[in-house]
Amino acid sequence: MKITDLISLLGGLGLFLYGMQMMSNGLEAAAGNRMKKILEKLTANRFLGVLVGAGITAAIQSSSATTVMVVGFVNSGMMTLGQAVWIIMGANIGTTITGQLIALDIGALAPLFAFIGVALIVFIKKEKVHHYGKIIAGLGILFIGMDMMSSAMMPLRDSQTFINLMTKFSNPVLGILAGALFTAVIQSSSASVGILQALAGSGVIGLSQAVYVLFGQNIGTCITAVLASIGTARNAKRTTIIHLLFNIIGTTIFTIVCILTPFAAFVESLTPDNVAAQIANMHTIFNITTTVLLLPFGTYLAKIATKILPDLPEEKSDVMHLEYIRPIPIENRGETKIGLSAIAVNAIKNELLRMVKMAKENVDASFEAVKDGKTTLLEEVRDREEYIDYLNKEISKYISKIMVKERNPKDSQYMSALFKVCGNLERIGDHAVNICEYTKMIEEKNITFSKEVIGEIAQMREICVKALSKVESIDNGINVAEIASIEEKIDEMTEQFRKNQIDRMQVGKCSDEGCVLYSEMLTDFERIGDHILNVGQEMAGAVNE
Repeated sequence: MKITDLISLLGGLGLFLYGMQMMSNGLEAAAGNRMKKILEKLTANRFLGVLVGAGITAAIQSSSATTVMVVGFVNSGMMTLGQAVWIIMGANIGTTITGQLIALDIGALAPLFAFIGVALIVFIKKEKVHHYGKIIAGLGILFIGMDMMSSAMMPLRDSQTFINLMTKFSNPVLGILAGALFTAVIQSSSASVGILQALAGSGVIGLSQAVYVLFGQNIGTCITAVLASIGTARNAKRTTIIHLLFNIIGTTIFTIVCILTPFAAFVESLTPDNVAAQIANMHTIFNITTTVLLLPFGTYLAKIATKILPDLPEEKSDVMHLEYIRPIPIENRGETKIGLSAIAVNAIKNELLRMVKMAKENVDASFEAVKDGKTTLLEEVRDREEYIDYLNKEISKYISKIMVKERNPKDSQYMSALFKVCGNLERIGDHAVNICEYTKMIEEKNITFSKEVIGEIAQMREICVKALSKVESIDNGINVAEIASIEEKIDEMTEQFRKNQIDRMQVGKCSDEGCVLYSEMLTDFERIGDHILNVGQEMAGAVNE
């Protein structure tokens, strides 16, 4: 094998992987956050879940990319571990499409696909068409790379040393280890199976030597998801365990079958003159059969993963942390962007929901503290406000990083709305602390409120908690008209309570300190209503874009 052949081999692998990434980016830009709605509808039962996993993987030609996406979905809380099982099973079926296309020699049309895709990007100005152009061009580039690798490996069929090395792979253990290691290094089972087919097409290796390498490649492809799960929640890590279990069980079953029966010879007989097709057929049979066998036991796989990786007590600690957003940016891990918008939006919304609950608890506790005239709740409110500030800072940083990568205009607009929502929730927390801080003056100055004022404070507390409950979903279900009506009621109450205060002042029913404190509290009350309305309007505007 000459140096030029090695360069051609590496160049072909580079084009193959770049084409795969290009398809993934095109699909991400075209689908964006809509993928969440698609998955919510179609993962309700196991059969549809398998079909969705197979379809997405067939579209982007990478089971690793699909599994990484699923890890992100589980981590962000938009998918349960049970739903993830079916997507992973489907991904293993979808990844066999690449091998079948190679076996059908669709590579002859690769330049045409590349031309059509590039033409759509260059000559048509519509951004949406550009996304589809990337998918088509990526497919063409992928197969051009595969043809380059196949041509570069042709000289190896005349190398006795290389042939002797390949014959050692007929040993099941060595074959599985070699396949797993090679796939783990390049992090793509589609690419490693394609290279195996290229070797077979060059006459270097037959199905009897390739079959165990093929099984090992299914295990090696899990490494990408394992790397992607670093720094995620425990449930997301369990997703990678399910992926590993699926492929290890399948490899064990098929290795035993191939050792004890002439199954490999049977697959060979289906396409005796096409070794690449033999490998593709074995790959397809392996994944479909394993899926059919394990489909009834999908929930048990999830339970096994939970037993292998049980919950840890320290995960339930009160230490400030992000539950759904990954602390390390996705782009720093070299992961594919597929599903990034859906993952990011759902993770952010779940973190914002935590902020809403904390803000609501603080508002409730603050009005209660003032009504009682005691500072007993002040420390608790301050601690919670510190947590709200932490979430605001971390969520805002994450949104800023995601928006740089976001290519879908609608999703970018949605991210911008979430950013503003975050700021408004932080301001609600500030006003809640302001109200609670008044208890220090109440105790120091020995201020007492009349029954009338205590009743007004109770009304303020009730309507604020009600308004925050309306935005607690932070989702498409927000009724902005209802929130606007509550905010208008808050404004009316503020105006009425100020008039009541003036009436009390005129008849000498309140002290100077009490009047100042209550006036400031009414300002905080009104501002809380304003910020709640801002949250509702931002979310409603983003949904309607």
